[in-house]
Amino acid sequence: MGKITGYFHGAQRIIATIMKHVCVLKGGLSSEREVSLNTAAAVVKALKEAGYTVSELDVGATLVEDLRRLKPDVVFNALHGTFGEDGCVQGLLEMLQIPYTHSGVLASAIGMDKPMAKVIFEAAGIRCTVGKVMKRADILKNPKSLPKLPLVIKPTADGSSVGVLILTEQKDVEDISELTLPNHEELLVETYVPGKELTVGVLDGKALGVIEIRPKEGFYTYKNKYTSGMTEYLAPAPIHAKVTEEVMLMAELAHKALGCRGVSRSDFRYDDTKGEPGVAYLMEINTHPGMTATSLVPKLAAEAGIPFPQLMDRLVQLAQLDHKL
Repeated sequence: MGKITGYFHGAQRIIATIMKHVCVLKGGLSSEREVSLNTAAAVVKALKEAGYTVSELDVGATLVEDLRRLKPDVVFNALHGTFGEDGCVQGLLEMLQIPYTHSGVLASAIGMDKPMAKVIFEAAGIRCTVGKVMKRADILKNPKSLPKLPLVIKPTADGSSVGVLILTEQKDVEDISELTLPNHEELLVETYVPGKELTVGVLDGKALGVIEIRPKEGFYTYKNKYTSGMTEYLAPAPIHAKVTEEVMLMAELAHKALGCRGVSRSDFRYDDTKGEPGVAYLMEINTHPGMTATSLVPKLAAEAGIPFPQLMDRLVQLAQLDHKL
């Protein structure tokens, strides 16, 4: 083990020399700006520990000029949400010919579009939660047009549980005033699957493991997700071994079907209400999972024996372009 560890750190130093300057993109203009800033702070610290020279950019209208001035060897994309993980900044980096972390343009764009991603997953034979797209205005005008309860309503393109509603009783439908997301005219309405919430991280095509997510109250909201102590994370997830194997395979298939690279995280609902083994359903994939102190992929990597600085170093190693001019 000592020889292997020594070899890794030696290779790490060589790579840090070849790709010495990493620019971390952070902040941005989306509803997940604060999540991005938290991710970036952790990433910057880890990359410096790994031996890289690191610069930071709070992304705005001068991004192109800033990148041309800094001339980084690689970009670590720590942005989240619109413009950051939907293919927009990826396309810009392709034009500038700067290698970048995480998935490319197409996988990022489709992964952000939950209904479109679901079409691809189902075509690949992956069991998914059942849902359909409805217009926000139509739901507000006629709540009775909603399918049978219980339901989950979420934006078709957003993350961090922003704007998610769970309707379990008729009074929830009658008091649907919370559905006030002016930037999301189309919403994904899904059948609610009872049971447990699971997540699987995939690094370079291989599943890292399975975590069960247990919020201490309610469901996995933005508050529960990013407030320390609000959620319990069980790793490895205490579920049937057959299900562990299945969801890891499903996450790898989702990663491959979408054409992801670097790292992704797939979220599942696991219905074990009739006993083990139950039935797992893929909800969605995140092509740009968070890297904050409470984030799930770093927890899974740590369980797999990969410390956070080594995980960040690995993502830099996997940085690339879709097209080289």
